[in-house]
Amino acid sequence: MTLDSLQLLFFKNYDDAALRLSPGLNCFIGDNGSGKTNLLDAIHYLSLTKSAITSSDALCIKQGADFFVVKGNFSSESASERETIQVSLRQGQKKTVTHDKQPYERMADHIGRYPAVLISPYDTDLIRQGSEERRKYFDSLMAQLDHAFLELLISYNALLRQRNAVLKQGDRPSHGFDRDYLLALDEQLAPLGEQLTLLRAAFLEEYVPIFQRHYQQLADGREEVTLSYKTQLLGADFAQLLRMNERRDFALQRSTTGSHRDDFVFLMGEQPVKTHASQGQQKSFAIALKLAQFEMLAAKQQHKPLLLLDDIFDRLDDKRIARLLELVADETFGQVFLTDTNLERTDQALARVTVPISRFRVQDGTVAPV
Repeated sequence: MTLDSLQLLFFKNYDDAALRLSPGLNCFIGDNGSGKTNLLDAIHYLSLTKSAITSSDALCIKQGADFFVVKGNFSSESASERETIQVSLRQGQKKTVTHDKQPYERMADHIGRYPAVLISPYDTDLIRQGSEERRKYFDSLMAQLDHAFLELLISYNALLRQRNAVLKQGDRPSHGFDRDYLLALDEQLAPLGEQLTLLRAAFLEEYVPIFQRHYQQLADGREEVTLSYKTQLLGADFAQLLRMNERRDFALQRSTTGSHRDDFVFLMGEQPVKTHASQGQQKSFAIALKLAQFEMLAAKQQHKPLLLLDDIFDRLDDKRIARLLELVADETFGQVFLTDTNLERTDQALARVTVPISRFRVQDGTVAPV
């Protein structure tokens, strides 16, 4: 599967842009702030219907405009016709995603069809930030691998929002509190949470060995790393936990137990990577997470995801860059999109790469072939 062309209209710092893309390697070269990463983010929209950078779609509309459009044409060896994906948003309206001009009834139906993996300087935030970031990362990966998991997660989160709304009302009849309604929500929420926990645990059993292999290749086998799953629910009765924590939940006006509180703990030896690993080790850990993600998606989809490499030459050391470029040269990856500030450095780094390469100069919201 390849992205043959990309069109942008009033997206971030672009008025209008149209690119014909290589099925191999595509290099976006330009100064910092010129819009290179925005091109990768547009591709991320086509894959996952959302930005990799901001949680607000409205912030992706160019200043002074009232809408944006991102459009891409995909093709695959097994399909004779191209498929067109378009993501658009007008101020004050709902975002629209279409497949060959037909809107999806639910955006969730698009997830997993055109997988993409982004490796960026900010991946170490998965290590440094809180549990929510790690849950989002692994849930997003599992959603691309298994549509049933995505449906389960959507249902769980919808019930959780309803439960939290009840908790915010307080537990007094004068506030409109309905205990029967709360218990009914708990009865529905409990089996979904228990199932989510079992699926996450099963996923890690498959994911961890792949991740460890990639880390060892990046770090020359110097350290032992692993992931562990921290949850209140394995082997527990979630419904009972909800009842036991009800008073605390009302006091805090939120649900304090459940799958939404789970965490993925990153370990080096028996110590947390966050506090006991060097910056270089944390970078290797983060890249290994993404390479394992790529491998699992490629195996599941039976075609290689798009690989987005953002600013790796400025932020990674030579050893880690060399490992990534070895994989590019060996055609481990499919279509690759890469950003850099220096064309000469890019060409030197890619000297061994034999796949077709297209280079684009990015400058102040314009992009043109080099």
